[in-house]
Amino acid sequence: MGRHGRGPAADPTALQIVSPLRDMQALLAELTGSDETAAEAAALTLAQAGDAALPSLAMLFESPDADDRWWAVRTLAAMPEPRMDWLRRSLDDPNPEVRAAGALAFIAHPDPSAIQALIGIVGDEDSVVSAVAVSALVALGPSVVPSLLEAFSPSSLRGRVKIMRALSEIRDPRAINLMMKTMGEGSAAMQYWAREGLEALGLDMVYMKPE
Repeated sequence: MGRHGRGPAADPTALQIVSPLRDMQALLAELTGSDETAAEAAALTLAQAGDAALPSLAMLFESPDADDRWWAVRTLAAMPEPRMDWLRRSLDDPNPEVRAAGALAFIAHPDPSAIQALIGIVGDEDSVVSAVAVSALVALGPSVVPSLLEAFSPSSLRGRVKIMRALSEIRDPRAINLMMKTMGEGSAAMQYWAREGLEALGLDMVYMKPE
């Protein structure tokens, strides 16, 4: 048939099926390519595709390449309603940059289902991961306070410092007793955050010794 004939390639139904698939493959190639600007643009475009992008992102989550997994998390975080179970899974990734990306996603999408997972990395050896985990916990507000208080004692020293920092930033009266106790027994770093928390709650004169 001629160029304008009605062969299979000219079938509009076939075009509707093939074109989105080709577009998705092209976006994935950009997402996993070496051009970070193009990758960021692809991530935002894929995020707008919503559920249609999930099968492709699922493959990236299984990739042995940490960069692929990072971009999968980045894309998921840009979605209005991301898969929270996938984001929680990223908090346990062996790569610290992926864990940090997952924690960052929970700042934009606070979700109570992530509380325990975030507490699990609040004492992470990677300083970026632990700092972002603190911010993600603070983003949850007062609802996270009971879990933080419960996790304080069994946590590592680093974890306790970060938990105290989160409590000081949340400014919930339920943490006052722990802050007061920390002022007398905690490390210098914990005392600093306990003091910050007490001052934020207007109780700075309670623990100050007279001259």
